[in-house]
Order: sequence, then C-alpha cells, then structure tokens
Amino acid sequence: MVLDKEESVSLVSLQSREKPRGCAGCNRKIRDRFMLQALDRYWHEDCLKCACCDCRLGRLGSTLYTRANLILCRRDYLRLFGVTGNCAACSKLIPAFEMVMRARDNVYHLDCFACQLCRQRFCVGDKFFLKNNMILCQLDYEGVMRMNYRPRQLL
Repeated sequence: MVLDKEESVSLVSLQSREKPRGCAGCNRKIRDRFMLQALDRYWHEDCLKCACCDCRLGRLGSTLYTRANLILCRRDYLRLFGVTGNCAACSKLIPAFEMVMRARDNVYHLDCFACQLCRQRFCVGDKFFLKNNMILCQLDYEGVMRMNYRPRQLL
C-alpha cells in the first residue's frame, strides 16, 4: 500500500460468465452481483471499511485514503494526519476535518466568518471585503472608506 494516497473506489459489475475474484478484505470469493474495485484489488461491499470508524467506504463516496497501511475515510484521515490551525477571528483551534472559509491567508470557522464590525454573517454569494486584515460587509467597508478610517485590529 502506498503512503499518503487518495484513491478512488468504483462499483464493478461481475459478469455471469466471469470467474469469481477473491476479496482483498476477507479472502473469500466474491459471488455478489457487484463488487468494489480500489487499490488495484477487489472487495465485497461490506469488506471495504475504514480502519478507524468501520464505515463502509463504498457507501460514503468514491474516495478513500491510505497511510501507514491503514485504509481510511476522509474524516478519519484528516483527523489523524490533517493539518489543524487557528481561526483568524476567534483564535480557537479548527479541527482538520471541519469545513472552513478562507480569505487570503486567513482561515475561519464557518460561524466566525462574519463582518467584524456589525457581526453580520455572510451567505453564499455575499460580497465581503478584507481591510487591514478585518472581514467587513459592504456597508461597513464603504463607511470605513468614506471616513478614511483605519480600524484597529480586534484582539
């Protein structure tokens, strides 16, 4: 097995005239109508599982991760080997598997991605501005620019 690899999983139909293949998980013959193909091997749908949480990888999606001879789902791979960081707004730790928002070099929890003056949260498609490393909504940005005011960084 390759270290640090993202691998696709595909569902393959076993043809009726085809000789049954051996499962890489349990070593038994695959006689099911469908089998999974991953890591250049074949698996029963129930045998291709995450080494940590035991979730079936054929059901979660079409990707699995391998590292240190472990087959992992995305969440466990990121939990074990992902890079964590701190939120630019609240300074609290952001787990590697958590969804985030990014603005230039800054990373934010989804709940923290809001105007730092009026606290308005942004929705998909909303305009926001980054002024002196502060996230601002359009109204506050225009006010800051109109007054030529340079807000101090929030602590």
